[in-house]
Amino acid sequence: MNEISTRIRNKKLQAKVISAEEAVSFIQPGMNIGTSGFTPSGYPKVIPLALAQKIQQEKFKVNLWTGASVGKELDGVLAEVDGIAKRLPYQTNNAIRQAINNGQIQYTDLHLSHVAQMSRCGFLGGKVDIAIVEACAITEEGHIVPTTSVGNAASFVQSADKVIIELNVVQPLELEGMHDIFTPNEPPHRQPLLLTNVADRIGVPYIPCQVDKIAGIVISSIPDDVRPLAAVDDDAKAMTGHLIDFLQGEVKAGRLPANLLPLQSGVGSVANAVITGLVHSDFSGLTVYTEVIQDGMLDLIDAGKLLFASGTALTPSPAGLKRFYETIARYKSKIVLRPQEISNSPEIARRLGVIAMNTAIEFDIYGHVNSTHVMGSKIMNGIGGSGDFARNGYLTFFFSSSVAKGGAISCVVPMCAHIDHTEHDVDVFITEQGVADIRGLSPKERARKIINNCAHPDYRVQLLDYLKRAEEATGFAHTPHLLSEALSWHERFVRTGTMQVS
Repeated sequence: MNEISTRIRNKKLQAKVISAEEAVSFIQPGMNIGTSGFTPSGYPKVIPLALAQKIQQEKFKVNLWTGASVGKELDGVLAEVDGIAKRLPYQTNNAIRQAINNGQIQYTDLHLSHVAQMSRCGFLGGKVDIAIVEACAITEEGHIVPTTSVGNAASFVQSADKVIIELNVVQPLELEGMHDIFTPNEPPHRQPLLLTNVADRIGVPYIPCQVDKIAGIVISSIPDDVRPLAAVDDDAKAMTGHLIDFLQGEVKAGRLPANLLPLQSGVGSVANAVITGLVHSDFSGLTVYTEVIQDGMLDLIDAGKLLFASGTALTPSPAGLKRFYETIARYKSKIVLRPQEISNSPEIARRLGVIAMNTAIEFDIYGHVNSTHVMGSKIMNGIGGSGDFARNGYLTFFFSSSVAKGGAISCVVPMCAHIDHTEHDVDVFITEQGVADIRGLSPKERARKIINNCAHPDYRVQLLDYLKRAEEATGFAHTPHLLSEALSWHERFVRTGTMQVS
């Protein structure tokens, strides 16, 4: 009990420690449940596991709102018992993905910076009924100290009827002080976000919460289920090399300072590999303004190249998390975690001049990007924060291997089967083949540069042939397409298992 009293510093709240089974008694069918968690970090574990058991016995569903993807102990177990009616705003769990794509779960894919305001204003189908938030401590005033992510937790706590805290005793108390929590007022009362440097703090180091709103506190000892990152392959190495060469050229041309501008990097192995590659570059004095702090950013700190990183979640690999905990004081001085409506704020990204780097499933010859759907219909994960940064970055990059499925799919196509980011949002495409800088180019100029610089040689002739015939058929129209063929590459793959013409 000594450790619990150290972590629960409000005397009144020490009496509110309950079991997970008691906690889920507050949850009723059809409720909107808002939880902490952004990637598999800082999400509740014990309470959702108990909720899954209750749902399995009583057969009902809830709507699950989070920051982004979470660990298997949350949306994974609830999907396995058919306990989710609607999920938002982002996911990566296989069971969730399958349930969405077979119509079992309704899924709302959202720009991550939009979710908090939309939930507070009732745009998402009612208010938050219950907020469930993982904490490493509760202050003397009853405020919540988050763990390894912030996400939408602060907003959900503010607007929920009831709050249940999952106090995770394996999350170190040294996390306290690492967070900067600020929730904007709604229009027309919103004020400017006075953040002009990645290390600026504009809020408080805890999530404000009224003591009487806290319905119970559940003790947990389950760690974050962080995932291993794939080894850096030859494609990732090549893309990193292209990026470094490009950035060096921008510095030489006077379009970037020698220490660049704040870096934003998407989630996953390719994004992490690109950041890791900067460790071996000549760049130093770097800063980061992004969503997720992964291993590559810890590598940059260890190499003395990264001055400061701002994000909303700490999501390294298992080895990276162990490294972070072992030297937490050193990393803590260089990292701050914020609510995602601040970490992903378009206003701040534009003001700071963020260099936005995200990955694509496919992109087309005119510069449109599909980040979310396989063959146009089946969701993979979601748009995440890529749109928040892509449209507002000083420089916006999208990365992809030129082919997938062993060469059966070209990731450069005549027309994307689904579009998340339009031609107007992107500056540079990078594949292992090369770089297409499309700034200031017309659609037909973009097409030739993308095909010649980024497409795989096995598909380059096909793409050039399509473009030539489309130009002739449309009288060299502004954005020439053969409507009967524009999606034929995807149709061919669905029918034959390859985009190649036999």
